Amino acid sequence: MEGVSAAQSPGPAPNRRFVSVIKELRASRSYSFVLLLILIGFAFTATAPDEPWSRGVLLLIQCGTLITALWTSRSGPLELRLTALVLTVGLAVLQILTNSEALAAAVASFSGLLVIAIAVVIVRGIISEGAVSQRSVLGAICIYFLLGMLFLFAYGVIAVLDSGPLFAQGTDGTPALRLYFSFVTLATVGYGDYTTASNLGHMLSVLEALIGQLYLVTVIAVLVSRMHFERGPRMP
Repeated sequence: MEGVSAAQSPGPAPNRRFVSVIKELRASRSYSFVLLLILIGFAFTATAPDEPWSRGVLLLIQCGTLITALWTSRSGPLELRLTALVLTVGLAVLQILTNSEALAAAVASFSGLLVIAIAVVIVRGIISEGAVSQRSVLGAICIYFLLGMLFLFAYGVIAVLDSGPLFAQGTDGTPALRLYFSFVTLATVGYGDYTTASNLGHMLSVLEALIGQLYLVTVIAVLVSRMHFERGPRMP
C-alpha cells in the first residue's frame, strides 16, 4: 500500500523542474523575461486609459522590469533592489490616489530614470559576456524598445509642464498616442499625422529619429554580423 500511495503521489517534480528552468535562464543571462516585461509595459500603455491609476501601474511594471534585469545580470545588491521597490511603490500609490500635474511630471521623470537604469544594467550584462551571442542580440532588442519608452516619458513631461499643447494638432495626446508617436519617430516611419509644436518637442523628436536610425544600422548590425551561434554537441 505504501508503494501504491507513493506512486500515485505527484511529488514536487514539476516544481523542481520549474525552479531548474528559472535557474538555467538566469545562469545563461537570457533577457527573455526582461523583454517580456518590456512588451507588457508597451501593451499596457497602448491600451490603458489616461488615468492616474494607469500611470501608477506602469511605474510598477517598470520597477519589476528593473528588478528582473538586475536578477538576470546577477548585479546589484539586495538593498538596491529593495530601495528601488519601496520608492516605486510609494510613488505609484501617491499617483494612484492623487491627480496633480506636478506628481504626474515626477512619475514620468522617475519612470524615465527606471528605463535608463534598465538599459544600463543590460548593457553591462552584454559587455561582461565578452562575446557576441544570441543573448547579446536579445539584450540589444530590449534596449531598442527601452529607447522608445524613454522618449515616451520625455514627451509626457513636456505635455504636463509646457504651457502649450505637445502636438501641433492642438492636443497633448494620451499616453497611448504619445507611445505611437514615439515609436513611429524612433523607427523613422514619418507618417506626419502628428508633429510636435514646441522647439523642445522638435529637438526631442529629431534626436529620437537620429538615435533610432543610428542604433539599427550600427549597434544591431554589428552585433548580428559578429554573433556567435551556440551549437550543441554533434550527433555521432
